[in-house]
Amino acid sequence: MSSVPSTQREAGWALVARREIVVKITDRAFLIGTLVTLLLIGGLMGYQVWDAGRTATYTVAATSDVRPVADRLASDAPSLDEQVAVEVDAVADDAAARAAVRSGDADAWLHRGDDGWVLTTDSEEKGALTRVTQDVVRDVALEEQAADLGTTVQRLRAGSTVTTALLRGDAEQSQLAGGVAYAFAFLFYVATLTFGITLANSVVEEKQSRVVEIIATSVPVRQLLIGKVVGNSVLAIAQMLLYAGVGLVGLSFTPYASLVPGVGGPVAWFVAFFVAGFVALAALWAVAGALASRVEEVQSTATPLTFLVLAVFLGALLVTGTARTVLSFVPPFSAVLMPTRLLEGDATWWQAVLAFALLLAAAGGVVVAAERLYRRSLLQTGGKLSMRQAWSAPE
Repeated sequence: MSSVPSTQREAGWALVARREIVVKITDRAFLIGTLVTLLLIGGLMGYQVWDAGRTATYTVAATSDVRPVADRLASDAPSLDEQVAVEVDAVADDAAARAAVRSGDADAWLHRGDDGWVLTTDSEEKGALTRVTQDVVRDVALEEQAADLGTTVQRLRAGSTVTTALLRGDAEQSQLAGGVAYAFAFLFYVATLTFGITLANSVVEEKQSRVVEIIATSVPVRQLLIGKVVGNSVLAIAQMLLYAGVGLVGLSFTPYASLVPGVGGPVAWFVAFFVAGFVALAALWAVAGALASRVEEVQSTATPLTFLVLAVFLGALLVTGTARTVLSFVPPFSAVLMPTRLLEGDATWWQAVLAFALLLAAAGGVVVAAERLYRRSLLQTGGKLSMRQAWSAPE
C-alpha cells in the first residue's frame, strides 16, 4: 500500500463515497421507497387537515313527544362538539322511526326507555353522536329536576366540575410533542436499520466476490471505510432532511400551525444528533459486513446492532421518568431522547450541548475502534470472524 500516491490516498474516500451515493440514487427500490414515504407523510398531513375541518352530520328520528329534546340536541350539538351536527327527522310513531333507521334515512332514533333515554342505531354505535346526546339529555334532566326542587341547574352543579391543567405547555403542544417524538424515533430506527443493512451487505458482497482485494490495491482500507460511511451518511441525512422538511410544511396547514416555529429548534437538534449517532452506527454496520465472509452470515454478525437499534427505538417510546432523563445523556439513546425532551420542554440548552458532546465523544471512539476491526477483518476470507478475532488479527 505504500506505493499508492498521496494524492490518490487523499481522494480515495471521496471516490468511494461518490460511488456509494450514485449507486443508491440510481437504485429504483431506494427511489420508490423514498417516494412512498413522502407520500405517506403528505397523506398523513392531508388527513389531519381534512379531519380538523370535517363535520359529521347525523339525522335523528324523533316522534312528537320527544321532539323538544331532539330540537335541543340539534341546537346544542355544535357547541358541545364542533365536528358534530344534528338534523331532526320528525316521524309519526315508533314503527316509522325504526323503519327510518333500518333504511338509512336516519342515523339514530331518540326515544324514552324504561328508566331514561335510548339512542337506537342500526348496526353500530355512533360514538360522537352518543357523547353529545348524553350531554344534552343530562342537561335537560338537570333542568327538570331543578325546576321540581325550586332551584337552579347552576346550584345543582356547584362544586361538581372538573378542569384539567398541565404542568408544562398546553394540550395541543403536548399532543404535537408526542407525535413528533414518535416520528424522531421511527425515522432514526428506519434510517439506521435500512442504510445499515445495505452497507453491511455491500461490504460482504465485495468481500465475497473478491472485488475488495482489487479495490484495496488502489484505495487504502481505512479510506474505503471512510468513503462508505460518508456516502451512506450523506444519503441518510439528505433523506431525513427531506422528510423533516415535508413534515414541517405539512404541519403548517394543520391545526398545529401556530406551534410549528417551536418545533424547528428541536428538529434542528434532532438532525445534529442523528448525524453523530448515524455515523457511529454506520461504522459498526460496515464492521458487521467485514466480519462475515458470505452474505448469509451478515444476519449473525449484525444481530447485536439490530438489537441495539431496536432498543433505542423502544426506549424512546417506553422509558419514562428518571430513567428517560438519564438515558437522554447515554449514547446512542441520546440521539433520539434528548431532542424529544427539548421538544417537550423538559430539557435545557446546556443539557442538549452536554448530551451532544458525549455523543460526539462516543461516536469518535466507536469510529476509531470500528476502523481497526474493519481494517483487520476485511481481507480475511477464512470464514466468519468474531470481534475478538478481528481485533487481534494481524494487519
